[in-house]
Amino acid sequence: MRNVLTGLAAGLVLGTAAQADDMTLKMATIAPSLGQAVTMATFANVVTDNLDGVSIEVSGGGAATLHMMEVARGNLDLSMTSPVVYNLMAGGKAMYAKQADAPELAKNLSLLMWFPYGEYHFAVRADSDIEVLDDIEGASVFLGPQGGGAYNAARGWIEATTGLVVGEDYDAIKANWQTGFQAFMDGKVDVYVNGCLDPCGNFIQFTETEDIRFLGPESDQGEAVEKFLGQWRYRGEIAPGLYEGQKNESSVISFDTAVGIGVRSDLDEETVYQITKTFWDNIDQVTSDAPWAKALDVGFAASKRGLIELHPGAARYYNEVGATGG
Repeated sequence: MRNVLTGLAAGLVLGTAAQADDMTLKMATIAPSLGQAVTMATFANVVTDNLDGVSIEVSGGGAATLHMMEVARGNLDLSMTSPVVYNLMAGGKAMYAKQADAPELAKNLSLLMWFPYGEYHFAVRADSDIEVLDDIEGASVFLGPQGGGAYNAARGWIEATTGLVVGEDYDAIKANWQTGFQAFMDGKVDVYVNGCLDPCGNFIQFTETEDIRFLGPESDQGEAVEKFLGQWRYRGEIAPGLYEGQKNESSVISFDTAVGIGVRSDLDEETVYQITKTFWDNIDQVTSDAPWAKALDVGFAASKRGLIELHPGAARYYNEVGATGG
C-alpha cells in the first residue's frame, strides 16, 4: 500500500480522481492542512486501497457544519461531524437557527466513527504582552471560520473562562483556516486558535522562525465552564516542551472534544459495514508515528456521544468486535 501520509503531503489524496470502481462515495472535510482532515483522508485511502468495488473521493475545504447538511441532503456521502454540532443541528440552534430544515435533515445523518479532535491551542507570539486568555481584551483573534463548530467552541471557552465576549471585548477576524493561519504568520492577528493533537503541523511551521506561547485562562473553574463543557467536551492540557520555540514553562489548561466521520443514514447497511470493517481490519497500514494515528481506538470510535446514532452498518461491525457504543 502507498504511504497515505506521503500521498497527502504530495497533494495526491485530496481531489484525486476515483478509480473505475462499482461505487464512488463522496467525502468532504475541512482544510487539508489540518490534522482532522489528514485522519479522514487516511480513512478514505485505506478503504479505497483495500475494499474491492468501493472508492472514496475526498475534497478538502469549507466548514463541517455545512458539509453535514449536504450529507443529510444526499449531495455527499461522508463528512466530519461532532457531538455538539450534531446536537445543535438536530435542535435547529446556533449556526443552524436560520436553517429551518436542519432538525429534519439531522435524521439522515448517522455516525461511522469518532476520533479525538485535539486540544484547542490559543497561541500568541512569545514576546506578546498577552499572557493569559483574560488579557485578550482589545486583541484581534482568529477563532476559526465564522459559522463553524471550531469558532463556536473557541468563542464559548473564552466567554466561559474569562467573561470576554466576541465582538464586544475583542475582535474575531473573518477568515478560512488557510488565511487565518497566514494572518498570524504575517503578524496581522494577535491570537491564533487551532485544535489539534500535538505536535501540530502549523505550530511546527511557525516555530521554525519564531517563538510561541500558548494561553490558558486565569481560572478554568466555575459554573459557566462546567455548562460550556457539558457532557461532550472535556479539559485537556498542552504540555511544555512540545515545540522548540515554545516558551511555556508549565502545562496550559484548555479543552478537547471528539469529532467523527458522519455518513448519510440512507446509505445501505452492507456498504457502511464493509467500509467500517475494512478500515479497522487494515489499521496497521497506517504507518505514521503521528499522534492522531496513535489516538485511533475502536472503543472510542464506537462510544455514545450526543444525540447522533451509529449507522446500523457501523454498529454491526462494532458489535462484532465487542465495541458496543456505550
